[in-house]
Amino acid sequence: MFKRLIQGLLPVTLAAAILSSPALAEDRSIIVQSTTSTQNSGLYDVLLPIFETKTGIKVNVVAVGTGQAIKNAQNGDGDVLLVHAKPSEEKFVAEGWGVERFDVMYNDFIIVGPPSDPAHIAGSKDAVAALKAIAGSKSLFASRGDNSGTNKKEVALWKASGIDPKAGSGDWYRETGSGMGATLNAATGMGAYTLTDRATWISFKNKGDYRIAVEGDEGLFNQYGVILVNPAKHPNVKQAEGQAFIDWILSDEGQAAIAAYQLDGQQLFFPNAKR
Repeated sequence: MFKRLIQGLLPVTLAAAILSSPALAEDRSIIVQSTTSTQNSGLYDVLLPIFETKTGIKVNVVAVGTGQAIKNAQNGDGDVLLVHAKPSEEKFVAEGWGVERFDVMYNDFIIVGPPSDPAHIAGSKDAVAALKAIAGSKSLFASRGDNSGTNKKEVALWKASGIDPKAGSGDWYRETGSGMGATLNAATGMGAYTLTDRATWISFKNKGDYRIAVEGDEGLFNQYGVILVNPAKHPNVKQAEGQAFIDWILSDEGQAAIAAYQLDGQQLFFPNAKR
């Protein structure tokens, strides 16, 4: 009888041992809803292996426009949000979707265009004046039109100019509905100006003879923030692992890794975490 009891317990004991093994323990991975600029620039290719080696936590990045990333996070399809549209990020937290927002890093936006410079804006440091000149000359302008962080900045600049570019939609104002890389390709293909983040521009391989037309305007500042998706809204959020990623990227080590990332001798992002 004792033998039969032991035999009966073996499957249960074996199952418990298997389930408690490191290989099949709770999945130590997270989903970061992020932007195309951080992914396309190659930044994550540098940061994530350092973090994963240090913690054993695998990071899966979903790279979409900021607006879509925020929607995805609201739907519970992620553990961490890392995007670049501060007012929208603050709203995300205020509405209870996120726990707390932290500055991570910054760079800037620029307007790039063809060497012919039909709107005569090359060398300008005034983005709003440049957009007025583009609209006034009906020079081609390619907009992402996708509610991304870059598109949100563009819309804000047009609003400041007092011009509704949608009036020229399909004529001189062209909306691609695409990511930054695809929009840059469209712009260079049609000879249009466009607004881009500097990191994507530096990493963009199809520049041709395109050049930066407008830079240095304080209104082109581009801040990135990181937020833990609220587990009170979505119990599936991996709070400990997500917080570990946030803590690391805000740490001295994470910030140093961001600062060290360069392409062609140019720094793409500048860390500015404050905790």
